[in-house]
Amino acid sequence: KPRLLQWCTLSVLWMTVVILMAIGLAIQTLGITDKKRVMSNQLDQPRVLSMTSRDEGVPWRPCQPKTHVMFLKTHKTASSTILNILYRFGEARNLTFALPNSYQFGYPLLFSTRKIKYYSPIKTQEYHIICNHMRFFRPQVEKVMAKGTFYFSILRNPVTLAESSFTYYKGSSVAFKKVESLEQFLSEPWKYYSARDRGNQYARNLMWFDFGFDHNANDTRDYVDLVLKEIGGTFHLILLSEYFDESMVLLKDALCWELDDVVSFKLNFRSNVTVRKLSGETVGRAKAWNSLDWELYLHFNRTFWQKVEEYGRQRMRNDVLVLQQKRQRLVDLCLLGSRPVEASQIQDKNIKPFQYGRAQIMGYNLNPNLDNSSRAKCLRMIMPELQYKDLLDAKLFPLTSRGKDLHTS
Repeated sequence: KPRLLQWCTLSVLWMTVVILMAIGLAIQTLGITDKKRVMSNQLDQPRVLSMTSRDEGVPWRPCQPKTHVMFLKTHKTASSTILNILYRFGEARNLTFALPNSYQFGYPLLFSTRKIKYYSPIKTQEYHIICNHMRFFRPQVEKVMAKGTFYFSILRNPVTLAESSFTYYKGSSVAFKKVESLEQFLSEPWKYYSARDRGNQYARNLMWFDFGFDHNANDTRDYVDLVLKEIGGTFHLILLSEYFDESMVLLKDALCWELDDVVSFKLNFRSNVTVRKLSGETVGRAKAWNSLDWELYLHFNRTFWQKVEEYGRQRMRNDVLVLQQKRQRLVDLCLLGSRPVEASQIQDKNIKPFQYGRAQIMGYNLNPNLDNSSRAKCLRMIMPELQYKDLLDAKLFPLTSRGKDLHTS
């Protein structure tokens, strides 16, 4: 009997071991199946990945390149260069642009869908990109841009903006016409400025005006905060012209584009000969006179650097370096002499930038030894905005006449 009891005990233990092994094998099999299912699901996801950094522990996430984009083109903020980027991206992918009847959407009036070329409220029309000058008016923009459209814009330090605006719009602003210099104007602005006079949006809080708000309003804390909240709730990204390369990296990431999509040459910029250095006193007066723009700039300067921190500073430095290297390779390939030239030195008059006011707008000459494919790409990178808009007009509306005068609407 003891032997029988011992045998029974061993049999029970053996059966227990067999059962446990079977359970373990089943769990492992189920785990492998689930893992395969997870991997299969991952393979079904979009294969375009955002450029997030593994080194900083930020997980890669799948995303699709955004093709519905609204860019508020503010004045004298490097916005013409961004316009060129959007034109090239959209044209290469046969996207549809909402183009103005001329070159601006009825500026300085608030944006209206009636200013879109051949727009009809009774005919369904999908627009992918809208990016020409306008005074922003959200209800009208939302009538023509799809839900989920990416909204962005760009700002510039109001002090250097004021200096640039004075040079460029000296002949357009009644207030500026009355003085010889920006210093004279800022010494007694109310002596020369009237809110009712033509073109005076260029003389005060120009960015605030472009965003669609009252640029002559009192800068009370409650009012400023209300407007900043409205802008922040509408626009997904606000860039800074002083940090253009960092801005392009953030834009690339937000749109799920590639760095190659945001490589550009600087466009519609002045010769250094026409740039004036302002005294400390004039700088202070410019900030005070453009106090709403200053509040706007300070606020979105903070949000800009918050986004840089989220992106990762080292990662940002790396991507900016790659972007600059890509640009330099294109400079060496595309540009004769690898540098910009004054308008009088541009050999092809068809790509001469529009000259306005006292500014001397620079341009480029193409390398004459380019093959056809490279020439087409390089030509679009240096093409001024008016000529590029005419080109898009000709492609989208081949049976109509070309663009009209810059200041018609």
